[in-house]
Amino acid sequence: MFALVASSTDSKEHDSGSDRPAATILPLMLLEEEHFVKMLRVERRRSERSGRPFLLIRVAQRGEDGSGQRQELLSAVVALLHSSIRETDALGWYEQDAVLGAMFTELTASVSGEVVRGKVIAALRQALLPEAFARLELWFHLFPQDAEQGNGEEAPALFPDVEGRHGAQRARRIAKRGLDMAGSGLAIALLFPVLLMVALAVKLTSRGAVLFRQARLGQYGRTFTFLKFRSMYTDCDAQLHQEYVTQFIHGAADRHADGNGRRVFKLTSDPRVTPLGRLLRKTSVDELPQFFNVLRGDMSLVGPRPPLLYEFVHYSQWHKRRVLEAKPGITGLWQVQGRSRTSFDDMVRLDLQYIRRASLGMDLKILLQTPRAILGGDGAC
Repeated sequence: MFALVASSTDSKEHDSGSDRPAATILPLMLLEEEHFVKMLRVERRRSERSGRPFLLIRVAQRGEDGSGQRQELLSAVVALLHSSIRETDALGWYEQDAVLGAMFTELTASVSGEVVRGKVIAALRQALLPEAFARLELWFHLFPQDAEQGNGEEAPALFPDVEGRHGAQRARRIAKRGLDMAGSGLAIALLFPVLLMVALAVKLTSRGAVLFRQARLGQYGRTFTFLKFRSMYTDCDAQLHQEYVTQFIHGAADRHADGNGRRVFKLTSDPRVTPLGRLLRKTSVDELPQFFNVLRGDMSLVGPRPPLLYEFVHYSQWHKRRVLEAKPGITGLWQVQGRSRTSFDDMVRLDLQYIRRASLGMDLKILLQTPRAILGGDGAC
C-alpha cells in the first residue's frame, strides 16, 4: 500500500566539502495511486456532507530530466509536505511515480485554500534552490468550487476515478464512446427522412428557427449547445419554467395531470408550446437532434439529463454529482423507471444509482427499454 521515498538532494543544505546538496534519506510513506485516488473519492463525499472544502495539490517535474533527478526533486517536495500534513490529510501518488498528490482536508475560513496555497509555495521557494523550484509544476484544485467552474482541466483533475485512466475503467469508457458514436450515427442515418419531415413541419406551422439551441451543463459543469426541434413559439419568456423548476428542485412543486390523467411533475399546460410542439414532446420526437450532440461528444446515449444553468444554482451539493460525475445522456435510468412521476430528489438518486452501477450491459438494457417508455407516453406530455 505504501512506497518508500527518500528526501531530496535539491535542498539548500550543502556538504561542507562539496557544491552538491546533501542527501538525507527519510523513510517517508506515500500512498500508491490506487489508494490515493480512492481516498480522493471518499474526501469528495465527506466534503459534500460536511460543507467544508478541501484542497488537492498536484506536483510534477517539468522537462525530460532523468528519473534520478526527478526522484531527487520530488523527494524534496515529499519531505516538505510530509512535515506539514495532519493525520486527516493525505499524501501519495496522483499518477504513479510521475505526479505527487496532497490533500489538505476540512478547510475553514481562517485556513482557506488560498492560505494553504500561499504557504506551500512559500515553503517550497525557501526549501529549494531556485533552479529546482523552476523545474516544478504545481496545480491547486479546490473542491467543490473548482469542480463547478467547468473550465480548463480543473474539474477533471478532481475526478481521476471518473476519468478511468487505467484498466477496466478505461476500457469501459472507450467502449461506451464507441457505442455512442455507432448508435448515434446509425440513428441519424435511419431517421434522416423523419428528421427532414419534422423540420419541414416545424418551419411551416410557426415562425422561427427549426432547431432550438440552448446552453446546458455537461460533465464537470462545462456548457454546450443543446439541440432540440423547436416546440415553442419564438421569443418566449423562460420565467414560468424557471419558477416551476425552482419549486421542483426544492420539493415544493405541484403535480399536474398529463394527457393520460396521471399526476406528473411537469408543466402540462404551458402556453408557450405550439400545437405541433405538444405532439413532438409527447412522442419525444423533439429530442432527436440530440443524436448530433452525442456524435460531437457533448452527450452520451445513456446518462443523466443535462440541466439548465438556472437549475444548477439551486442544486444541493449531492445533487451536483449527477452533473460532475457522468456525461449527460439522451435517455437514462430515470427515463425508463420514473420519468416525470418522480420527485427531483428521487430523480437524482436514480441518476446516482446509474453512475455507481454503469456498465456497457446496463447501457444496452436502458436503450432497449427506452422505446417502450416513449411509446407508452409514461410521464410525457
